[in-house]
Amino acid sequence: GNVLLRREQYRRADDAERSLAIARHIIAAKLSNSRIVLLRAVRDRPDAAGGTELQAAAARLLRGVELARNARSAEQLLGIEGEAADTYFGVFNHLLAGPDTGFRFTARTRRPPMDPLNALLSFLYSLLAHDARAACEASGLDAAVGFFHRDRPGRPGLALDLMEELRAFLA
Repeated sequence: GNVLLRREQYRRADDAERSLAIARHIIAAKLSNSRIVLLRAVRDRPDAAGGTELQAAAARLLRGVELARNARSAEQLLGIEGEAADTYFGVFNHLLAGPDTGFRFTARTRRPPMDPLNALLSFLYSLLAHDARAACEASGLDAAVGFFHRDRPGRPGLALDLMEELRAFLA
């Protein structure tokens, strides 16, 4: 790895303002991409039920993007991200095609996932986290030192940061 790159990563992570600036971009991109997923569902299945709800959720996510870009603190950004997750998962069933009730979404559960859909999401997120961690390490960055996901032993904060904006598209 490149020691100079890692040292700069550590400096930015230790600087609250610079770290928040990076975290703002991460969350704004996540919300923007989640919004695109909702709008594509409306476009691709215009006659499907839930189009109005998907469009309303997309509008709320657009407001969330602006809020994320202007967040004044990490705590405020965390709240914006949480509200956006509630919005996205609140219309998640409208993204699912077909009548199979085995894949209905009721609530996001983790550790352990409590139904087949949550188990699938957790599995896909694990694969994405693995790839994000490998990308960090391949590029010489420390996968454990993130900007939105702060330091916690055993947690790859930067890998989790990188996967945020990819979740809706890839998982």
